Amino acid sequence: MLKTVTVNGRNYAWPKQPVVVVCIDGSEPDYTQKAMDAGAMPWLARALTRGSERVVDCVIPSFTNPNNLSIVTGVSPAVHGISGNYFYDRDADAEVMMNDPRYLRCGTILAAFSQAGATVAVVTAKDKLRALLGHRLEGICFSAEKADQANEPENRIAGVLDLVRRPLPTVYSADLSEFVFAAGVKLMETRRPDILYLSTTDYIQHKHAPGTAQANLFYAMMDRYLGALDAMGALIVLTADHGMNSKTGADGRPNVIYLQDALDQRMGARKSRVILPITDPYVVHHGALGSFATVYLDAGVDVAATVAGIAGIPGMQKVLDRAAACRAFELPEDRIGDVVAVSSRHWVIGTSLSRHDLSGLDAPLRSHGGISEQRVPLIVNRPVREVGPNARLRNFDAFHIALNHAQ
Repeated sequence: MLKTVTVNGRNYAWPKQPVVVVCIDGSEPDYTQKAMDAGAMPWLARALTRGSERVVDCVIPSFTNPNNLSIVTGVSPAVHGISGNYFYDRDADAEVMMNDPRYLRCGTILAAFSQAGATVAVVTAKDKLRALLGHRLEGICFSAEKADQANEPENRIAGVLDLVRRPLPTVYSADLSEFVFAAGVKLMETRRPDILYLSTTDYIQHKHAPGTAQANLFYAMMDRYLGALDAMGALIVLTADHGMNSKTGADGRPNVIYLQDALDQRMGARKSRVILPITDPYVVHHGALGSFATVYLDAGVDVAATVAGIAGIPGMQKVLDRAAACRAFELPEDRIGDVVAVSSRHWVIGTSLSRHDLSGLDAPLRSHGGISEQRVPLIVNRPVREVGPNARLRNFDAFHIALNHAQ
């Protein structure tokens, strides 16, 4: 009988060959399709003649942290607890990053397999995810951003720059993601992990639309490394943490709803607190502007009236109270404000005009976070056995598909 590992209520079969799951940050389905149409992804085009491609749903809010953690736990934020990149901790009365493993409420597939004896390795682009992805992992885990600092006690690997034979990349570059892939190939050559998880950055997707020259060059780079992993016998699953959309008007200027300003004008200052869960240490390419916000209200403020007022703002798509939002988006109630606001496809939400520095934007704003960025690819380089005609697949079914339906 085949060995299985149970994680968060789901059984996963033991890998028969190296399994590589890749989270391509910000990769809406058009990126790979248009790159293939342009001849930039020959390996992927060949792989799909024998493999499988579907469009599935990511987690809302469509941001990096909640989706990466859903992929590696196989469950929604309501279970794992990571509701955004950033949140307001009511108990501490502080706005904090959700990078610390203490916010994680369940185990990961990566850790469970490593503890069961599998060889597991993780390479992520930005260091903000490393501690969460590596929580209780008995295996290699490092970021491209701080690859020069990787060491045996903390990362279970040292000498990464010598291994990969690439210089340390800058954080705002395509090189950061290329380092992830180059490291993945070297690890497969030298360590041959049973499970390898690779997570990139969406620097290119924030700046370049699908089918553009720079986007196609980026996907051509990925295609070469994926082809190398395939040649070494890896079962590869590609998915994304979220899509990406243009958030500008006809004049090329960002379409921004400054929600804190609007609420202060409506109800008076210091009656509400707008939190933008897209916020992280890397805001140059998006100015901390995304399509999802949560609002904390002072005691006595009418929640229903606030929901109705925000819903009436042009550019809003869906506004819900806490309970309704947590039901709709599978979110943890204690880490969400009294109101959740989601803007429409070409709009983003900010706090106050004075709090957003957009001077770093050197291209028309592209961003994510809303329902309009929920559809993402799920691509496998092997045939996938039927998972049910009416099954709603999610990006966090990646390991389930790889281990239970594609081996």
